[in-house]
Amino acid sequence: MSKYFTPNGGLYPQDRIANDKAVFNEAYVLIPQSVMSDIVTSQFPFWQKTRAWILARPLSGFAETFSQYIMEIAPNGGSDNPEPDKKAQGILFVTSGELTLILEGKTHKMLEGGYAYITPKSQWSVKNNSNENVSFHWIRKKYQKIKGLKTPKSFVTNEQDIAPIAMPNTNNKWTTKRFVDPNDISHDCHVNIVSLEPEAQIPFAETHVMEHGLFVLQGNAKYRLNEDWIDVEPGDYMWLRAFCPQACIATGSTQFRYLLYKDVNRHPALTI
Repeated sequence: MSKYFTPNGGLYPQDRIANDKAVFNEAYVLIPQSVMSDIVTSQFPFWQKTRAWILARPLSGFAETFSQYIMEIAPNGGSDNPEPDKKAQGILFVTSGELTLILEGKTHKMLEGGYAYITPKSQWSVKNNSNENVSFHWIRKKYQKIKGLKTPKSFVTNEQDIAPIAMPNTNNKWTTKRFVDPNDISHDCHVNIVSLEPEAQIPFAETHVMEHGLFVLQGNAKYRLNEDWIDVEPGDYMWLRAFCPQACIATGSTQFRYLLYKDVNRHPALTI
């Protein structure tokens, strides 16, 4: 059994009442795992035997920097031409199955927990050469090039090879796995994994300029979004605009873990 939540789609019976906790307002979006059904998936050009749940996309006046998908590729599916925007960088994170990534001519077998950073203008493709579906997150952001800074290089790793870093004064109860050195300002976004032990918490209302995409991989929590405290579970997705207050209390008997996107290391634009 995978330790990362992966949607399977499907459709509920007619006698079910639609009381899902989905929210869309001026500060945040909550997409619960219960609404990730077959009828909300998308298909993309040049992808075979593949469907996607689009979790986030740039919206004017809301979160504007990134898009995030959950991709599901059936056996013998994939794409030789996955990225339509050559200015886009990509981050892949595998939650179930085995993904074959060919990146600049080198083949990588990415298992659960596999993570890839793909720099803009890269030549890459993905295939499912196994007998089971493979699912992965695909986060896309147009890279903000800065004169005098080198564009970051592509790399492939697995979260099992990344040591967790404890937040100060938390007795290792709140940790982060950072796939990119925070001091490397050539990167204009980070995608990390945050973990909180049961009863651990983010003990203040974070209020900051970074936008967030936050997918619950494992465990349960009460999460503050703007003025609301919401119970979240594996597979729930939270999309926070800049300056949306947030806090968290891990509940249940297992770690609460989530995949976190944020934009970093760039001046805010002064013109629209």
